[in-house]
Amino acid sequence: MPSLSSRVWKSAASVVGARIEYRDPTIVRRKVETRQIRPEPIGPPRRMDRYCAITLHFRYGWPCYEVTPRTGPAQSNVMVLHGGAYVEQISGMHWRLIHQLVARLRARVWAPIYPLAPQGTADTVVPEIARFTREIVDRCSGDTVLIGDSAGGGLALAAAQRLRDGGGHRPSRLILISPWLDVTMDNPDIPAVEHRDPELSRAGLRFAGDLWAGDLDPAHPLASPINGRMDGLPPCTVFIGTHDVLNPDTHRFRAAAERAGVDVDFHEGAGQIHVYPLYPIPEGRRARDHIISTIRDDTARLRT
Repeated sequence: MPSLSSRVWKSAASVVGARIEYRDPTIVRRKVETRQIRPEPIGPPRRMDRYCAITLHFRYGWPCYEVTPRTGPAQSNVMVLHGGAYVEQISGMHWRLIHQLVARLRARVWAPIYPLAPQGTADTVVPEIARFTREIVDRCSGDTVLIGDSAGGGLALAAAQRLRDGGGHRPSRLILISPWLDVTMDNPDIPAVEHRDPELSRAGLRFAGDLWAGDLDPAHPLASPINGRMDGLPPCTVFIGTHDVLNPDTHRFRAAAERAGVDVDFHEGAGQIHVYPLYPIPEGRRARDHIISTIRDDTARLRT
């Protein structure tokens, strides 16, 4: 049974989600238009300066933050691709995750601030993210975990598929948090879940997904990596809630990946909503504990 904190969080999301999240395409359009006039801040919270060394790099014309422990060497390497339906910037919950990875794992974390739709589209951003990830993965001899939530999860899978096709080292693991893997939202099983999701809807996400697809067919694997090949991918850890409209496509991914011989560590949170592992609730803390222990175990195994 979901915790009390989780139920309260979902109730709050139900009130707020109907007005400011991704249920109504008109509201999503307004979000996009507003972000063109008043871009969101992208930098980490100032309090992170006390514990983390933060360096800003520029790759391919867009910024990337490198966050490391302030003292001593880094013990793990992680790339974090933020969510936000491809139309919103990195947020406080992403920076909190990055802070925990640095503090608890002593990880070196890269956080690319990739171009958002409609300026950034799948056909231009995915290859750039894959190229940048290739630099990091090859530098670390494959000892790099790729984490993405929501849209960032779709971007992580698309980049991993492109890395596989290009040869060289692959990430040591993919960690996908409520990944958005099919921007068409055409899965016939979605309506059975949609009414339980307080934040997301097919219509709202289709609008954002069409912007991300740009000139591509939205079903193209660069925009909807569920339609790409799964063979040759690294082990995957997946988190999804039963009250998340993306739940059915995450099950599709699990089935396709396992058929292709990919090791999938699958976690389905009963009664949980979108990106619940990032929230300050017991279920979210347990998910983050699992993420950290998984990366720690992978790192130890790779270095023995």
